[in-house]
Amino acid sequence: MSAVARSPLAGLGALVRGGWERVSVYLPIILMAVLALGTYWLARNTPVLGPAETQRAPTHDPDYVMRGFSVKTFDASGRLKSEVHGKEARHFPDTDTLEIDQPRIRSLNERDQLTVATAQRALSNGDGSEVQLIGDAVVTREASRNERGELQPRMEFRGEFLHAFLNTERVKSNKPVQLTRGTDRFTADSLDYDNIEQVLELRGRVHGVLVPQPAQK
Repeated sequence: MSAVARSPLAGLGALVRGGWERVSVYLPIILMAVLALGTYWLARNTPVLGPAETQRAPTHDPDYVMRGFSVKTFDASGRLKSEVHGKEARHFPDTDTLEIDQPRIRSLNERDQLTVATAQRALSNGDGSEVQLIGDAVVTREASRNERGELQPRMEFRGEFLHAFLNTERVKSNKPVQLTRGTDRFTADSLDYDNIEQVLELRGRVHGVLVPQPAQK
């Protein structure tokens, strides 16, 4: 009886084949587990896009500043309507207003009557038709003649607050004011003056000094 000798390499090959067969049985499960782990990792590390940032409401901060400036406005025919000078101006986009330090404003109406306004500070709306004068406010309308040729004396308004409406030629104030019209003087707690209608309304404690005018020959 003869014995067959087995090579060590043959035994090793059979062991490798057996191990590979066992691994191949579980390979789909292993691949699925790896894929699941990879998906979980991506889900944890992918940045999440948040909701679109809503547009921020404008804050009361100036969007531009002018220093030592002069701004002129003209009507459709090219006639000068107003000229604004100031030491510094700041525009606020949330209210579309212009805050001016040491303003000097010259305004001409359709009859070329000149009005000059000065103050420590002014607050103007977007189109410059309204100006609030704050601190040592003075509005002066120079003497002129009306449509009938009658002389209109120089007028001057003084107070800590004056609200000038340039397009409608009105001056208002809810603070004490002093009005000088030619040689006449008035003081009041508040006023409303309409230059177009030639109506002056003084309220509160009103005091006036009327100087007789010499008879015209």
